[in-house]
Amino acid sequence: MKLSVDGREAYAYTGGKPFDPALPCVVFIHGAMHDHSGWTLLSRWFAHHGHGVLAINQPGHGRSEGPPLASVAALADWTLALMSAAGVQQAALVGHSMGSLIALEAAARAPQRITRLVLLGTAYPMKVSDALLSAARDTPLKAIDMVNALSISTPASKPSYPGPGMWVHGSNRALMRNMQDGCKGLNLFEHDFRLCNAYCGGAAAMAKVQCPTTLITGAHDQMTPPKATQQLADALKARLVVVPAGHLMPAEAPDAVLAGLRGALEV
Repeated sequence: MKLSVDGREAYAYTGGKPFDPALPCVVFIHGAMHDHSGWTLLSRWFAHHGHGVLAINQPGHGRSEGPPLASVAALADWTLALMSAAGVQQAALVGHSMGSLIALEAAARAPQRITRLVLLGTAYPMKVSDALLSAARDTPLKAIDMVNALSISTPASKPSYPGPGMWVHGSNRALMRNMQDGCKGLNLFEHDFRLCNAYCGGAAAMAKVQCPTTLITGAHDQMTPPKATQQLADALKARLVVVPAGHLMPAEAPDAVLAGLRGALEV
């Protein structure tokens, strides 16, 4: 589905069903170096079970026109503008990693518009190590391999997503490389990770969130460890769900993540 947001074309995957703004809406917000495709299984389930789905591509990522926006706050405003462009007044927000910060900020900026908040692979602050930031700047392809290794909890995850034979490690590496190559004139890897590192509005945002909130964490997450997620859950008075995976939990443990989302979003 193509939309016009702030005068630029934005893309949102609708889960294989025509989008109906009259249905309860779920907006899926991807993390750094990703696009809507990381939500394929999860978004399709909700689209085929009574929900309107918008799995967005952020500006400069995949099918949405650039340039990438400069802050989490700007991306939160853009997400709310995309909802308006789609005719959606209220929605549940589901964000992974960098997307979780965007979802948190959007829920704080427009609490009356957000019905549920689900944050996957999240922490605040979401600091990125100097070593990874340096690698992102100087050798982004090497940095992609570093992040890929850190994001998946086993050397050879069960090849079950999105279908038998899929190689989780290889598909995630290819996706990040495609995002990097597709963003001309900018090191997207460095941009996205510096955006996470710079976000400092989380404490103020948490105080403004009014909707029921669920956090989903991977038991073996090395990027946003469960201890950090637990601290955020305590601050938000949120429900915490632990799944048997690393940071890339939608691909590594899709069934467990879907169960957590159903518990969080189905009224």
